[in-house]
Amino acid sequence: MLRTRLCDVLGIDVPVIGAPYGPYEQVDLAVAVCGAGGLGSLGTAVRPLADLRRQWARMRELTDRPFAINHTLRPLNEEAFQATLDERPAAISFHLGVPEDLIGRAHDAGILWIQQVMDARQAEQAVRARADVIVAQGGEAGGQGGEVSTLVLVPQVVDIAGGTPVVAAGGIADGRGLAAALALGAQGVAIGTRLLASVEMDIAEEWKNRIVAAEAHDTIKLTHSDRFMPPFSRPDAYGFPRSLRTPFLEEAEAHPERLQPAEAGPRIVEAMLAGRGHEILPFTGQSAALVHDVLPAAEIVRRIVQDAETILRRTADACTHGTPH
Repeated sequence: MLRTRLCDVLGIDVPVIGAPYGPYEQVDLAVAVCGAGGLGSLGTAVRPLADLRRQWARMRELTDRPFAINHTLRPLNEEAFQATLDERPAAISFHLGVPEDLIGRAHDAGILWIQQVMDARQAEQAVRARADVIVAQGGEAGGQGGEVSTLVLVPQVVDIAGGTPVVAAGGIADGRGLAAALALGAQGVAIGTRLLASVEMDIAEEWKNRIVAAEAHDTIKLTHSDRFMPPFSRPDAYGFPRSLRTPFLEEAEAHPERLQPAEAGPRIVEAMLAGRGHEILPFTGQSAALVHDVLPAAEIVRRIVQDAETILRRTADACTHGTPH
C-alpha cells in the first residue's frame, strides 16, 4: 500500500483523511474511512454537547483506530473544545483560523493538531504554532475555505512547512488527485465531496444525487455568507463557503441586503439539525464534476489509493524507459 510520513505521524495505513462535515452525522462514514486505513473525522459545529458525546462514544465502540475531532472559529464552542480535550482523540483538526493557544492546550493533553490553512500567511502561522499536520485547502473545496487554488497553494505550503507533513485538499476525488498531490510535495490528501457521495454518509439521497449529477460550475462561492452563517469568534478568522446552488443561496448572493441575519441563521441551523440542510446550504466542492456514483466509503478510499499507486508507477516507468527527445 501507498505509505508516506503522514501515516507514521497519524498512525494510519494510507495517506487519506476523511473531511469533517460540521453538524452532519458521520460516525458510520468516519468508521469506514478508519477501517480502510485512513483517518476518519467527526465534526462538531452547532451540535449540543450531549449529541457530540454520544457520537464519540459510538465511534469508540465501532473502531479502535485513530480519528480526529474537528473544531472551527465559526464560532469556537469552548465547552465542546474542552470536552474534546478530555475525550483524547488521536487528533484535533481545525480551520478558519490558526489558534496558537488552543494548539498548545491540545499538545498539553497529548493530542495531535491538524491545521487547515487557506493561504501562505496561515501556513506560516501554523508552522510557528507547531501544528503537527498542515492541510492546504484550495478554493475548489466545498464547505468553508479561501480562494487560492489547490495547485498553487500546496507547493507554497510545502515550501513553508519544512518537516511538517502537508495534506492537499480541494478538488481531489480520485487517484489522479492523490498522485498529483504527492507530486506537488504533499504527504497525503483530505477528501470531502467524494465521501459525501458515499453509502455511509448520513445526508439526504437528494444531496448525493445532486453531487453525482453536478458539473464544476454548479457550485458557487458564497461571498455574502456573513449574512446567514454563524459569526467568527476571533477577528482574524475568515472563510467563505462553497455550495451547490439553491434558491435561497442565489437570492442571498444577488440581494444580500434583503437577508435578515437574525432570521436566516437560526433557520439554517434548524434545517441542518433536522436533516434538511441540503434544501438551503448543500456544501459541495468543484470535484463533484469527478463524482459519478455513490459507493461504500472503504471502496472509495481503496480505489483512490490503488489508482494513485498505478499512476505513480506508470509515470516512473515512463520517465525511466521513455525515449528522450
